[in-house]
Amino acid sequence: MMLTALVIASMAVVSPVPATADSVASQPITLKTSTGDLFGSIVVPSGPDRHPVVLIIAGSGPTDRDGNSPIPVAPGKTLHPDTYRILAADLAADGIASVRYDKRGVAASAGAMAGKTESDYRFDTGVTDAAEWIRMLRADPRFSKVVVVGHSEGSLVGMVAAEREKADGFVSLEGAGRPAAVVLREQLTKNGAPVAMFGSILDSLSAGKTVDSVPPALAALFRPSVQPYLISWFRYDPAAELKKLPYATLIVQGTHDIQVSMDDANLLAAVPGAKLLKIDDMTHVLKIGPADAAAQVASVYTDPAVPIPPELVSAIAAYVHAAPQPR
Repeated sequence: MMLTALVIASMAVVSPVPATADSVASQPITLKTSTGDLFGSIVVPSGPDRHPVVLIIAGSGPTDRDGNSPIPVAPGKTLHPDTYRILAADLAADGIASVRYDKRGVAASAGAMAGKTESDYRFDTGVTDAAEWIRMLRADPRFSKVVVVGHSEGSLVGMVAAEREKADGFVSLEGAGRPAAVVLREQLTKNGAPVAMFGSILDSLSAGKTVDSVPPALAALFRPSVQPYLISWFRYDPAAELKKLPYATLIVQGTHDIQVSMDDANLLAAVPGAKLLKIDDMTHVLKIGPADAAAQVASVYTDPAVPIPPELVSAIAAYVHAAPQPR
């Protein structure tokens, strides 16, 4: 299964999908923007003191605030790990508030793309939205600091937004360390696609130019309406963006991730001030699972009952409570 292609094929504008029911500790929160409202969930620990708050930014495609998606990943099953909902609840137990949200065009935030088409969406659209969430949380007197936690593609979105809005810290969860075009080229090659089929397309998009002719086998991945998004995404180098943050950062990578490699994590960890946490057997959805791709997709990708590793939660909590630390 070529997960990157599957995710990108479902990027940007999607049909409204109901978000998974929140835990009892969650409350609704809305970010009003000039181009539509974005909806999310906020969890605030009990007690009168101000709490640090993390902004959890989801990965690519129609992934909702809880980490779920209508994309089929196995026969009769969609992506449904509930990862971000579980993370929010676990962080609350450590005295950390959190906000997670449905991205523009996804689930409850589908209306924010009203009147727009897929070709109108850009990578910077997501960055701007994340930056506005950070700005709103920084102005909230309940919170002592704002730390961004970005997962997968949300790692790059988060680090760019964190720099723009001067967030107090940043955590990357299974984030790429190389430009998306490089990662995509590698994944297409590993999945058996000949370079002659996609090489010139990636070269053109990386140069900021759309392409008119796409092989039928890659039509979903490189369809004309998604090419502007890909062009805007490809111009970012995650390691270069991470260097712009003035404080220490936390990089988390699982050894059983079938979408992002340890090489990517090492590139991010090489940035001055970055600390790498490697979690054995952790998959891309932040749950412990088998090394075999088909086995983990059929299990941890679709089972909300599987917990996330305690060491992941404790590492994020320790970082958040200590942030910001100059690098």
